[in-house]
Amino acid sequence: MCGSPVSLPPNKRAWTLRRCAPVLLLAALTGACSSGPAPATFDLSAPSSRIRGAAGVQVLVAEPAALQSLSTQQILVKDASGAISFLGGGQWADNLPRLIQTRLINTFENASQLRGVARPSSGAVADAQLISELRRFEIATPGNEAVVEISAKIVSEQNGRIVNGRIFRSRVPAGAVDAPNAARALDDALSVVMLDIVRWVSASQLPRRDAPPPEATSQAPAPEGTNPQAEAGKADQPAKS
Repeated sequence: MCGSPVSLPPNKRAWTLRRCAPVLLLAALTGACSSGPAPATFDLSAPSSRIRGAAGVQVLVAEPAALQSLSTQQILVKDASGAISFLGGGQWADNLPRLIQTRLINTFENASQLRGVARPSSGAVADAQLISELRRFEIATPGNEAVVEISAKIVSEQNGRIVNGRIFRSRVPAGAVDAPNAARALDDALSVVMLDIVRWVSASQLPRRDAPPPEATSQAPAPEGTNPQAEAGKADQPAKS
């Protein structure tokens, strides 16, 4: 009806225009939003290697905690004053912490001797959990460097204690401050950090879920009816001639 060429009386013409106005406005907004090219989507890679250690251990890899500025698909740029901006023309394939979690799991699978690695949501029973925080993932200007910084902790699944902790950093030059060069440099920097994390976890003394607690391996209790201190005192007395 909105596109009818039939001539209408003035009162009906005004009513028709009012009825069609929301449709015309929506079409105009849609055209404005879709006028620019869609941003390119960039993935992160999972490097491969042959890292020995921690054979037979199962580890859960949690999604890294991150500030709101990093919990996004946008590629972040930070200048010397700390001001943050985002590169146009490119985005990550998923929310950045979730994407890093996936690629870190893939790196453990590609490079370690762990018996198994999974997400905490998988319901898998593990010996330890790797928790982390994404501190930096940006192009730093004016030096034009990709900067990645992740803090990681190994937590025992048996008692919740932190077994070990470390901060991992990497810097890689970016050819230019545009989406393709930034994504490539950040991917290279993250690969360095992820392999360092796999080496560190593999070399750590990881807890075993089925290992007996320390109390169970201590000295066995004295037989009932004896006094350990008295017995020790008798042992220290010199023998009578």
